[in-house]
Amino acid sequence: MSESAAQPAVTSRSVARGLGTTVLARLGAVVEIVAQPLYVLMFGLAGYGLYAVLWATINLLENIFDLGMTSAMQRTVPQSASDAEAAAALRTAMIFGVGPCIIVAALIAAFAADLGSLLNVAAQDRALVTPAIRVFVWALPLWAFVEIATSALRARMVFGAEIRLRIVWEQVLRLVFAGLFFAGGLGLKGLFIAHLCSLAITAFLCVRLLAQHYDLAEFWRGSGSTETTGNTFWAGLSILPSNIIARLFGDAPALILNLLLPGAAGAAAAGLFTIARKLSSVVQLVRIAFVYVMAPLAASAEREDRAQVADIYAYATRLISAIALPLAAVLAAGSASLLSLFGAQAQAAKAALVILLFARAAEAVLGISSPVLQVVSAFRHQLTASIFGVAVAVVAGWLIVGRLDALTGVTLATAIGIVVMAAVPMIQLAANEKLHPFDHQFPIVALRGISIMLAAGGVALLASRLADPIALPTIILVAVVAIWLSMRFALPIADRASLGKTGRRLRLYKRAPP
Repeated sequence: MSESAAQPAVTSRSVARGLGTTVLARLGAVVEIVAQPLYVLMFGLAGYGLYAVLWATINLLENIFDLGMTSAMQRTVPQSASDAEAAAALRTAMIFGVGPCIIVAALIAAFAADLGSLLNVAAQDRALVTPAIRVFVWALPLWAFVEIATSALRARMVFGAEIRLRIVWEQVLRLVFAGLFFAGGLGLKGLFIAHLCSLAITAFLCVRLLAQHYDLAEFWRGSGSTETTGNTFWAGLSILPSNIIARLFGDAPALILNLLLPGAAGAAAAGLFTIARKLSSVVQLVRIAFVYVMAPLAASAEREDRAQVADIYAYATRLISAIALPLAAVLAAGSASLLSLFGAQAQAAKAALVILLFARAAEAVLGISSPVLQVVSAFRHQLTASIFGVAVAVVAGWLIVGRLDALTGVTLATAIGIVVMAAVPMIQLAANEKLHPFDHQFPIVALRGISIMLAAGGVALLASRLADPIALPTIILVAVVAIWLSMRFALPIADRASLGKTGRRLRLYKRAPP
């Protein structure tokens, strides 16, 4: 590997190239959604709820004790002047991101019996809780390693390297192992072991990918504190609070519901929220794909020209709006049919699912400002959105929970916090950096996109009245057609042309503009 050369201009085409491979990489989330009904079928709603609570806890702990190292590399690696500096950033992230997670995992394993008594589970699962914690807690350092390794690859602008890891090894193998262990009579314990097996294989393969894109000789040779080490460490700490709170909005509601409701009801409520969250993550996937691409590209563009940042910021917002709005409307209209995959008891999550779908759509449109803020603004500005978001969610929860059923109330408070946390960075960028995504092209994109969204939602609502075997594929087809119509007729020709061969194959445009 050679020293870093001058960076080419970052344009909408740069975003589109990275987006295509990143969407494929994040399709692991779709595989995970497909797997959830099978987990519920094999292990029951309450058993799945226990798994959901423990995995939510692992995610929360990882986001705290990785010290923000996954996000830090998105800022420091693209701005590194040499391979040695990039390796130093990776080394810092591994030491401060994985090290604390190993210590925390050991402590939790030692006190598993005391911690297990805090969880509400079905009576038949009570004896499993303590041994499950002792085994499953080692997913914490494994998950931290996988998160940091894949973040390091994205920071090198290798956006497609996660495809095999996230889809084949992490998700598909987890499902295969779970099925085999269930057939072997291990019961719910087999699901925890399957999760560990899939993470261990993924972590091993991450090392091979890192060796292709980082100088691992420099990784081992470097020592002591350097400017890159310090920048990576402090960048991680500055982003850590917002990372923790973002994860709280995803996983804390399942823990709160488990603590609010006694026994099997607590486990079932956690499972229902997790089902709604997983289904709504189809819309969240749109934002996450853009965030993964935007963070390193914005950092690279900021190094060269602030005008490039403004261009890709506006472009990403238009494209997200064209995809996320019709997708959310169709899925919300067909929510009853989607939940039927999980059995009749899952219909209790319908209101929660609709709330989360529209919250994730609003977050997608507004939230692309967050990665831009992370790389162009001072570290202290990262905290504002987190503080406002969690404060609003807590106040909303205090006012709402008790007036509605626990699941709907907790979900609505969470959704309000999500939208506020997404909107604040956009306001900060406009006020402090004079950057906003709503250029002269956005109003027509929004107007046409909303019109298509409403029409598609109406069609999906009619389709949901059909029998489930017919309704489900029909709703999926309506979602695909709605997204195509929105991209074809809402986006300007230059945006469609930026999609290159993919845009032509999808007949989004006939020829590029002059």
